[in-house]
Amino acid sequence: MKFEPHDYQRYCIMRGIQQPELMLFLDMGLGKTVVTLTVINDLKYNRFLIRKCLVIAPKKVAEDTWTREQSKWDHLHLLKVVPVLGNQKKRIKALNSPGDIYVTNRENVPWLVEYYQNDWPFDCVVIDEMSSFKSHQAKRFKALKAIRSHINRIIGLTGTPAPNGLMDLWAQIYLLDGGKRLGRTITEYRNDYFMPASRNATTIFSYAPLPGAEEIIRERIRDICISLQAKDYLKLPEKIMNTRYIKLDDKAQKAYNVLEKQRILEMQDEVIDAGSAGILAGKLLQLANGAVYVNTDPENPKQREVVEVHDNKLEAFLEIVEAEAGKHMLVFYNFQHDLTRIRRVLDKKYRTLRVRELKNNDDIADWNVGKIDILLAHPASTAYGLNLQDGGNVVVWFGLNWSLELYQQANARLYRQGQKLPVYIHHLVVAGSVDEDVMAALEQKDDCQNALLESLKARVERYREARQEV
Repeated sequence: MKFEPHDYQRYCIMRGIQQPELMLFLDMGLGKTVVTLTVINDLKYNRFLIRKCLVIAPKKVAEDTWTREQSKWDHLHLLKVVPVLGNQKKRIKALNSPGDIYVTNRENVPWLVEYYQNDWPFDCVVIDEMSSFKSHQAKRFKALKAIRSHINRIIGLTGTPAPNGLMDLWAQIYLLDGGKRLGRTITEYRNDYFMPASRNATTIFSYAPLPGAEEIIRERIRDICISLQAKDYLKLPEKIMNTRYIKLDDKAQKAYNVLEKQRILEMQDEVIDAGSAGILAGKLLQLANGAVYVNTDPENPKQREVVEVHDNKLEAFLEIVEAEAGKHMLVFYNFQHDLTRIRRVLDKKYRTLRVRELKNNDDIADWNVGKIDILLAHPASTAYGLNLQDGGNVVVWFGLNWSLELYQQANARLYRQGQKLPVYIHHLVVAGSVDEDVMAALEQKDDCQNALLESLKARVERYREARQEV
């Protein structure tokens, strides 16, 4: 296929060729992969400025997307992409095979650095979904930081550079410029641009940017970053958002109220931190979906069973399946028992439907050619780079989660360049439950962690006041 770049893609390609350090904040569907491959191709075969390129990507993207994109475009025929995946023996064999671009998943980065040590061979590194390097404490960040001086060119790609706030930017920008723009340590960055937002006497739980900090940060990194939004450049069909509120039956509502009250009143601490809030919210989200994990052995947290409480959300899901009859659906679940229960009810009610769980490249290929009616996926498995727009135009969120990044990226698997039909995104939300709090935070594109904390604090306060009145 002949590549005819849009003007914004030409601009990104030019900057990628000219600058040894570049971050492409390109929104979903703007063609980050083909832009980057074009840059690599020009640098290697036209300008002879690089020898070997390493691409670090999420596992499913490493398995499929880069190889598929290289083979798709005529102008990239000289490039040879070598996946560096699998067990250690397979990875070593791949590294010793001739190639231009070596693609590995981000979990392999510490091993790769240890394998080469001071003989690092990749003078160009591309980090696909740079936001996965947002933690300065992660092993992958520390490993890449250790060999950064051996890398002559580095390109970061992401659509959501700071999904949980500006604090996430420091590690990503550091890998580009070694701390020149935002400080050489996270402490320096934090002291310069942030103040404590949530704390008790001894611990700071979260930070908020100082007045004007965001503008200053953006100005400091502007010369090495390109930020583009899909809505400004792509002509996409309509995206129709639909929230289906579900009223629990009396028995299920009573069970939800009992669990919520019991779990909340167990929290005696004055301060709800992210850890305890996450555990509690997880239980409430499970119950809103219809089932909960229950520990059966106090001494072994992994020993658990599923207790099914209600089918109200499953019933609403089946109604959507019926209403969208004939349309292929991408269904996102949150917990493993969601997947089990969805498959069971579909097998019973709609035996003729072709239902499959997204596991590998064959599933992607079959979905895109119309061989799957309902594709079940966890949002974390579809978050980055997968092109699923050819297979359908209906998304159903059976179970929500608190990650704005995963939510936006998952929706963009269908609502992206190449989609020809209006995209319908259905959300199943249990009225009066924590589902509503999650949906509100996602709709407002809010800081979801703070929204989670505030949601549970409000619920704790309500139950404590009720207990005092009694």
